[in-house]
Amino acid sequence: MSEAVRNKGWSVTMAGIGINLALGVLYAWSVFKGAIAESITKGGEGAFAWDMAKLNDPYALCCLVFAFSMILAGKCQDKIGPKWTAMIGGLLVGIGFIWISQTTSYAVWALGFGVLAGAGIGFGYSAATPPALKWFPAAKTGLIAGLVVSGFGLASVYIAPLSKYLVGTVGLQKGMMILGVAFLVVVCVLSTFLKNPPKGYVPAGASAAKSKAPVAENNVAPMQMLRSGSFWKLWFIYFIGAGAGLMVIGNVGDMAKKSLGEAAFIAVAIMAIGNAAGRVVAGILSDKIGRSNTLLIMLVLQALMMAACIPIVGSQNSSALLLVLLATFIGFNYGTNLSLFPAFSKNMWGLKNFGINYGLLFTAWGVGGFVMSRLSQMVMGATGSFSSSFMIAGTLLVIGAMFTMTLKPRAAVAPLPGVMYQPALGATMADGGEKVKQEKK
Repeated sequence: MSEAVRNKGWSVTMAGIGINLALGVLYAWSVFKGAIAESITKGGEGAFAWDMAKLNDPYALCCLVFAFSMILAGKCQDKIGPKWTAMIGGLLVGIGFIWISQTTSYAVWALGFGVLAGAGIGFGYSAATPPALKWFPAAKTGLIAGLVVSGFGLASVYIAPLSKYLVGTVGLQKGMMILGVAFLVVVCVLSTFLKNPPKGYVPAGASAAKSKAPVAENNVAPMQMLRSGSFWKLWFIYFIGAGAGLMVIGNVGDMAKKSLGEAAFIAVAIMAIGNAAGRVVAGILSDKIGRSNTLLIMLVLQALMMAACIPIVGSQNSSALLLVLLATFIGFNYGTNLSLFPAFSKNMWGLKNFGINYGLLFTAWGVGGFVMSRLSQMVMGATGSFSSSFMIAGTLLVIGAMFTMTLKPRAAVAPLPGVMYQPALGATMADGGEKVKQEKK
């Protein structure tokens, strides 16, 4: 593989990371929610007049729309490719943020942030990882997937303090306008770097045998996948793992205010570092010990973290250091989901229908985020504490770990010399994965 071709793969990867760094604004919701809650409490002309029990609704709806839009985005790439799919995403996010910057209306925020921005994030996110994966061998699937999606998790490191600064200097709504314009420009520019490899491209130096993760023998059609028990087991596990993490992410700002006060956004930013690190570490680890083993470890650790949080969130004098440490580890464990499940999808069902297949699996992320975020807000409203939410999440994580032990991935098939699974020219994440065969002489 020439140096130019190798560099092309890394430039696509870097562009994907950059796009996700912009789209990860979703994880800064707790900062926005805090500003809205403060406005409701103060009241007065121009203040938000929402029901406190509905504060998480735009965030929960965004998670749901984000997930289900991945199905449409996967199909969209069949026709127009990752560049234009990501560009549509940038436009939708920008328009959504600009719209909500003009009003305090609950309905508009639900539509602008929840629906438009949610769909935009789905389109951009779906286009970032697949073209990068196609430039690298199977043995690096976990690493590359982890790197690209780490941008999404890392976004809160800069978006949380930036949002806090904007809210404090120009106000929440003008801040939304600035962020909307910035995300629109950044995502649309970086989308021009998303390209698939040329026809017949074979990455240097790798065979499926070098990775502990199994490689799908055939490219599985969506309906065939939906009829398999392994899909629904993975869907349920993803629902639990993602839902538990998103529940904490959506509320960490509120929980940190007891001990950190106005510096609560720091907990959001530090949690994001754990989130991003989990994606990269899990990707590398799963390439070495297998996806199922890595997933099992993550679920057990996350259940322990949820149990450890119960006395912390129920206390009025919790340690700021302990809260930040727990948030970091929860973010780390949550982040592993976002590199493990795309890798599961590629390994178990192939690249040909990767877009729609992973889009269908990713609905678990959205449903989990929606259900757990709404549940936590309802429990908080009824009890004044998040303790019961953590207890429920911890129990579900233990159940998810049990399901993980029953997973039976498709058996790995060692390719013949010269046989590689590679994308074709113009292939998208839903139509790549041709077999390139070298005939024996």
